[in-house]
Amino acid sequence: MAEGTAAKRPIGAAADEVAAEHLDVLIVGAGISGIDAAYRLQKSCPGKSWAILEARSAIGGTWDLFRFPGIRSDSDMYTLGFPFRPWQGEKAIADGGDIRAYVEETAREFGIDARIRFGHKAVRADWSSSSARWTVEVANGRRLTCSFLFMCSGYYDYENGYRPEWPGEADFAGRIVHPQFWPEDLDVSGKRIVVIGSGATAVTLVPALAETAAQVTMLQRSPSYIVARPSRDRLARWLQARLPARTADALVRWKNVLLGMYFFSLARRKPERVRRKLLELVSAQLEPGYDVARHFSPAYNPWDQRVCLVPDGDLFAAIKAGRVAIATDRIERFTETGLRLGSGEELAADIVVTATGLIVKLLGGMALSVDGAPVNVGDRLSYRGMMLSDVPNFAVIFGYTNASWTLKSDLTARAVCRLLNHMDRRGHAICLPRLGAAEVERRPLLDFSSGYVSRAAGSLPSQGAKAPWRAPQNYLKDIAAMRFHRVADGTMEFR
Repeated sequence: MAEGTAAKRPIGAAADEVAAEHLDVLIVGAGISGIDAAYRLQKSCPGKSWAILEARSAIGGTWDLFRFPGIRSDSDMYTLGFPFRPWQGEKAIADGGDIRAYVEETAREFGIDARIRFGHKAVRADWSSSSARWTVEVANGRRLTCSFLFMCSGYYDYENGYRPEWPGEADFAGRIVHPQFWPEDLDVSGKRIVVIGSGATAVTLVPALAETAAQVTMLQRSPSYIVARPSRDRLARWLQARLPARTADALVRWKNVLLGMYFFSLARRKPERVRRKLLELVSAQLEPGYDVARHFSPAYNPWDQRVCLVPDGDLFAAIKAGRVAIATDRIERFTETGLRLGSGEELAADIVVTATGLIVKLLGGMALSVDGAPVNVGDRLSYRGMMLSDVPNFAVIFGYTNASWTLKSDLTARAVCRLLNHMDRRGHAICLPRLGAAEVERRPLLDFSSGYVSRAAGSLPSQGAKAPWRAPQNYLKDIAAMRFHRVADGTMEFR
């Protein structure tokens, strides 16, 4: 209703701006990225007025939305956590509830929670060049204006998960659920469960469900690479017990960053070597003779899609104990009692969980326009992985796909503060990554073959082959580009 209304009424006119509350910076989203952005803004730009708009009723973003059994981080908390408030939890691969509490405590400690406007879903934003400000319309009918708009709302649709439909679903006598909307009343004790999927959500859910279910089957059309990793970082705990918190955190953080970069680089340079090693590690976790080639050997190279992480090898332990089975096949149809596969095999099920992925939805679905002209994000180029070509006073967080999200979001927040301070020192009101008529080779923003990336073709901005339009997915390169490059680099236009 609000989106339909917003599409019909022009905003940004002088009369509307007088009636709207004005802020220097408006942050959209109160997840990890939004809290990080707020901290950096109040520390580096203390004179700025700002607020956070949050569509939901709670802090945490992903970690408040997802409540399925076993929900946990798929990155270590020493790099996923805030660099200004080091993670002190027992587990490096943390449970979702602990992460949610950590984000809430951080917001409270730094007074950020008092600046959050809950139940404020931004549905449309229009830039006015004449007044050098954005007018943002909220679903509840409110309007605000700001000089700089900072989107920290994630990359996927909070209201809908990706959910294919299969023949015969109406015949199934059991229950079908999607992990993004896990029912509070769902009792899995003693039930036969089929989890459709092979990604991070599936490998998280399956061992957790197997703790009380009668039997759990992970049904996959094709496998993913899966690697076991200790849930506790012994070196981190040792350093934390002997060094100041910030020193220990910096050492552990850089250890994990550099190891992650090394393995990603090795996978790209020597994919067959890494593939063999990953499969050897899986074989060592399972009984001799287990068909690893069928169930754990993808057709793609390592890191062409994200590698799934299982803490303490819990998935493999559940398979070895006989509580979890893997079926690699296509679904022919649902039946009254379960699923019939392409091979003719029947899987009995009381509950079917469709862990089939996310729908990419940048900006939380907010409509964007500049001087009344609609902006199609898919037509734009990404400037340093943080702004959109020819869109003024606007930044968007898009974290790493091959490392912790927060590494890139924190770099982006620092770079935005650096940009704002540069503008203040020189009396500029507008900053604009100017593409104009320049010829730039366009490449996909994400060099990934994952389903959610393929489905998002056309809705994400592109990147170029060279800086500043290149998004390298490399923390060291981004540090050099975003913290030490000249702000006035010849592409960024100021007025």
